[in-house]
Parts: sequence; C-alpha cells; structure tokens
Amino acid sequence: MQIEDTKAEVRGLPAASNRMTKRDLVMRISEETGLIQQDVQEVIQKTLDYITESLARGEDVEFRNFGVFEVTERKSRVGRNPNRPEQVVTIPTRKVVKFKPGKIMKKMVTGDISSLPAGEG
Repeated sequence: MQIEDTKAEVRGLPAASNRMTKRDLVMRISEETGLIQQDVQEVIQKTLDYITESLARGEDVEFRNFGVFEVTERKSRVGRNPNRPEQVVTIPTRKVVKFKPGKIMKKMVTGDISSLPAGEG
C-alpha cells in the first residue's frame, strides 16, 4: 500500500481514487455528451485560462451554486526558519487565491442533500 492510499483511507476516502484530474474530467464529459475528447479538453483548458486571467487582473470569478474564486492579500508577518528556529524571518505581503463554495456545493460535500430544492442535487 502506498502512502497516498493510506492518507486516503485515513480521511475516509477509497484508496487511489481520492483525486479527479483534468484528464478524468475530459473523459467523463466526453462519454456523457458524445463530444470528442480533444474538443472537451480545449473547452476545459480555455475555461481554466480565462479564470486564471481574470484572477490575475484582480477580478473575482463567480459561478452560481458552485462558488467564488477571489484574490485576497495576505499581510506580511514574522515567521521562523524551521531549520533554525532561533532565526526570525519576515514573510512578505502576497496575493493568494481563495475559494468560497456555494450553498449547493457545501450541502453536497457535507452530505446534507436532503435540504436541497428538488432537481438541484
């Protein structure tokens, strides 16, 4: 058993299937829609490129019922070098991308799908 499999089992996930890749997404959409994988891959890649470009411009990206990607700024702070704890290091201000899940996603992830309106779960 690999380390990744063990981590998955600890979190209650099936071993070796705790991750969906872009390739998995392409294959699944292709199978369900009948579109060829190359076309699906191009659309997914363009979508991700546009999301990245918007975030780089400082714009929030919102998908109703899914969630919001937003750029926030982490203030500078004082930290310690883990290899030499007596050494104080200043961690500079930086921008980070945060994701806030939408209501439907939150409820599906937590397993509270009984409170979703009909047709949304």
